[in-house]
Amino acid sequence: MASFHVMADARGMRVQPVVRRIHVADLWDALRLGAQDFWAKPSHYVFLCLIYPIVGLILTQWSTGSNAIHLVYPLMTGFALVGPFAAIGLYEISRRRELGMNSNWHHALDVRHSPALPSIAVIGALLVVMFLLWLFTAQSIYTNLYGDTAPASMTGFLNEVLTTERGWRLMLLGNAAGLVFAIVVLATTVVAFPLMLDRDVGAVAAIETSARAVIANPGPMAVWGLTVAVLLVIGSIPLFAGLAVVVPILGHATWHLYRKVVEPERGQPIRRPM
Repeated sequence: MASFHVMADARGMRVQPVVRRIHVADLWDALRLGAQDFWAKPSHYVFLCLIYPIVGLILTQWSTGSNAIHLVYPLMTGFALVGPFAAIGLYEISRRRELGMNSNWHHALDVRHSPALPSIAVIGALLVVMFLLWLFTAQSIYTNLYGDTAPASMTGFLNEVLTTERGWRLMLLGNAAGLVFAIVVLATTVVAFPLMLDRDVGAVAAIETSARAVIANPGPMAVWGLTVAVLLVIGSIPLFAGLAVVVPILGHATWHLYRKVVEPERGQPIRRPM
């Protein structure tokens, strides 16, 4: 099929978008613009954002019912790994607002018509694999320290983790492993999905551009990754309900971060809605 392209763009060419250097102040501006996009028509985003608390509650119920309380924290932090893919519809809304187009919530579903859908699906599948590998790694760390014995209760498990040397090792090793996964995802997808949605450069070029963006801006990108992780954890604490606000703001902000990091194509119209 001529329209099915992943390694290159629709013309079969490998492109290398120009990457800019940014500052930490650009991150706060991207968050500000993301919040503006969210609050402009918040009712349009409720349909999308409720998915995250519901999924979070289901995952928590599943893990608790399976005596896998120790996986609740990995599940919560794992949102950061699949978030870039899950927010694809929010990028589309920000893109349409930027162009002055109608941006009702149902336009988020227009992603399914994007010529870059094969590339988006490939990188999305890679993120799902990363998420599953993270859960497997977290389970392996727990098993190496505690064996096959599952925690009896959430209270008992928290007391064990916070007050014993073995619990401290669990936190140290788990967070260190999670940091590695987060760095890999950040380095390969920080601007990948907005770029493919905007310019359909192919999956390889999108990953390369994300990597170059991180290499060119190590400090700001580290701050961005930490900000995303902290906000997702905060949003997950009240039974995941806070994700209904945190996720869309971060999704829209990621689009604006992409605009700040990647030089637009010549003649490409970019403006902010009034």
